[in-house]
Amino acid sequence: LVMANTTGWELQCPGSFTATWNGGPRAEDIRIDPDDDFPGLTRFATSHFTQGVLTFHTGYLFRTEPGWDLWTGGAPNHIKDGMQPLTGIVETDWLPFPFTMNWHFTRPGMVSFKKGEPFCFVMPVPHASVEQFEPVLKRLDAEPELLAEYSAWRDSRTEFLQKLDERDADTMRQKWQRHYYKGQSPSGAVVDSHIHRRRLKAPRPAGDGE
Repeated sequence: LVMANTTGWELQCPGSFTATWNGGPRAEDIRIDPDDDFPGLTRFATSHFTQGVLTFHTGYLFRTEPGWDLWTGGAPNHIKDGMQPLTGIVETDWLPFPFTMNWHFTRPGMVSFKKGEPFCFVMPVPHASVEQFEPVLKRLDAEPELLAEYSAWRDSRTEFLQKLDERDADTMRQKWQRHYYKGQSPSGAVVDSHIHRRRLKAPRPAGDGE
């Protein structure tokens, strides 16, 4: 979860507001009201696409290096009752105009966004390389070493859960097994490339010639 949460950049609301949908199909069936002093609200959040869709204007024109798109959507693992973020992939290596972030009401009602709350999440993704992948289905026993590692994990997991049920003191203190968190297989082998949190660079003003 932490890796997903930190694999990209959040765009946050500059102010607080509440959107109300009456369930109708028209743009005017969504009402948007500021919760505080938010003079730019009408340029930030609008009802544009109808059918219960709330549209956000990011305020940025994103550009990426050739061969890279932007995955855009809601912040990972950020749950909002009554509304669902819509996900898109945008070809920002050539796009000469901004894109919008859209959320869809899941039912009629009121949904509030608070100042500083993420309304959009962007993450660079390769434009075409995913098409080079070909999923292959194999039996696990076709790779004996992998099967052995899996079996060791399965047995360890079964024993750990059993001890949790028995309220074993040492197991209760552990609370959960940390093989993946540590980047360690059940046999004890450590994966050097493992990370569990990304530390991305913050946006900065462009320098001369950039």
